[in-house]
Amino acid sequence: MMVWTPVNNKMFETFSYLPPLTDEQIAAQVDYIVANGWIPCLEFATDHGFVYREHHNSPGYYDGRYWTMWKLPMFGCRDPMQVLREIVACTKAFPDAYVRLVAFDNQKQVQIMGFLVQRPKTARDFQPANKRSV
Repeated sequence: MMVWTPVNNKMFETFSYLPPLTDEQIAAQVDYIVANGWIPCLEFATDHGFVYREHHNSPGYYDGRYWTMWKLPMFGCRDPMQVLREIVACTKAFPDAYVRLVAFDNQKQVQIMGFLVQRPKTARDFQPANKRSV
């Protein structure tokens, strides 16, 4: 049995426990999102992807709860290539940020899925996947 290393080992959503997704795997997920009629949206975080609360002594004050949105959600998107182009644009604009793709279901009014499409190079180099447990 292994023990998860909690120090400098932040994971995001289900896919982050796997090796990084290839471009082809990301494209397959984008195809799935669009085929289901979900609304894709890109978000990024330059502050290590951690939620922080600067004003943590204030009850009910949520500082840093959300990641920054890349443009607007892609309402009505039916072309997976449009999403892939936006992923490339976002990762070029913010090469040292975590970038994630989320998908919303406008009928259920919830986020259906979310996964990282980029980790900063420092995060990729710092904790290799085979060193996440002891």
